[in-house]
Amino acid sequence: MKKKSELIFSAVQVPMDVAMIFLAAISAFAIRNIPEVLALKPKLYVFPFHMYMQVVMTIMPLFVAVYALEGLYNIKTTRRFWREALKVFTATSIALVVIIVTIFLKREWFSSRFIILSGWLLAVAYVTFGRYVLQKIQKYFLIKKGLGVYRVLLIGSNGKMEKISQSIKNNPGMGYKIVDHIGTGSIRAIKEIRLRKGVDEIIICDSTLTDDEQEKLVDYCAINNIAYKFIPTTLQTARFETGIFNGEPIIEIKNTPLEGWGRILKRIYDLVGSTALIIVFSPLMLLIALLVKWESFSERKPGGPIIYRNERIGSNGRKFYVYKFRYMKWEFCTDPNTREGKRALEYEKKLIEELSIRKGPLYKIKNDPRKTRVGAFIERYSLDELPQLFNVWKGEMSLIGPRPHQEREVEKYNEYHRRLLTIKPGISGMAQVSGRSDLDFEDEYKLDVFYIENWSLKLDFVISLKTIRALIQKRRN
Repeated sequence: MKKKSELIFSAVQVPMDVAMIFLAAISAFAIRNIPEVLALKPKLYVFPFHMYMQVVMTIMPLFVAVYALEGLYNIKTTRRFWREALKVFTATSIALVVIIVTIFLKREWFSSRFIILSGWLLAVAYVTFGRYVLQKIQKYFLIKKGLGVYRVLLIGSNGKMEKISQSIKNNPGMGYKIVDHIGTGSIRAIKEIRLRKGVDEIIICDSTLTDDEQEKLVDYCAINNIAYKFIPTTLQTARFETGIFNGEPIIEIKNTPLEGWGRILKRIYDLVGSTALIIVFSPLMLLIALLVKWESFSERKPGGPIIYRNERIGSNGRKFYVYKFRYMKWEFCTDPNTREGKRALEYEKKLIEELSIRKGPLYKIKNDPRKTRVGAFIERYSLDELPQLFNVWKGEMSLIGPRPHQEREVEKYNEYHRRLLTIKPGISGMAQVSGRSDLDFEDEYKLDVFYIENWSLKLDFVISLKTIRALIQKRRN
């Protein structure tokens, strides 16, 4: 059910976007006429400002239409900023392509590539900024004034219900407020709560409800304009494909879109992305390498390697060496088959037993005493993982995917956990950008399975943007 405040903010976005696009167009025209820019690239002919504004007025409905088709006016208070920014980028780019094609077909229009490209970049920036401001205002009224908050009733009495409840309480900016929770799907109980407290959404956290109970709940919610949501099982999140087999209808569960062209597109994304990032970060990687080597000399242990190779399990169980900048003292980064390596491995097992703060097959050692000073810094900001860009370039890893695990960790997998090995491991993934640092292995597994089943280039791009945000937040913290 749409809230009145939500509809108001949705309506305000249209004139806000129009104003931002106008501002971007005027800014692009003004920048093109700066004397320094004209000196670099003189105009071939003068295009009057009033004619330019007529062109802008002509294309304005195009932007609004494309934004609407991309769902940018189906505003919800829970939409995340990075997802909003990606939609703005996509919609503005589509509009730009249409404009370029039109200019090509109608040569009487102006052909200033500078204004077109700068206008596109400024439109993305200005519209995104405008929506950011509007979102902040909306969240202010949401959190401070309680306007537009969705009243949620949770149904279930399991761990899932507790997690959802805690997540809503910890994130008031999501726009939800729990009015009550009950253990069963009793229509009578729901009616009483709705009359006393009001209910906008029902979230089913218990998968044990019978088909009859769920059917009655769906009907009740539809009749009373209540949103019906449920926490799915692994099977319910899978992608289905229908077909005919020997005259009979059949449903196939698709393991992943990363087959055929999907795999090719992802490899192109990885190859282009890793090459660009290696070039961009090469000065930083050189600096880190010098710092790691300098610390080895300062400790009078110059034999320590700069790059640490650790064996991991990749796609289809293939073993490969993942590259990292060495962030531990050199004696803990030796070959595990040597005497020193075996001693280091035993020490690590002891640390895992005493200091690990993670549940399941994976471990995370708090205040690891094996780290060097430089190592602690680069590991904190994930800079130690920059050499994994070469793993991506070689085709052993992807930019986005489940994290690669050690063989001893994989040996502790349950059988269903091996789904993580059906695609290439990644430098970052769904779990790393989830916004939570306390995920246990099962939660991480569910996020990675969602990624495997719902992969798209758009999803990779979103996770890449969220990875940048997560690194910036680490730096601030």
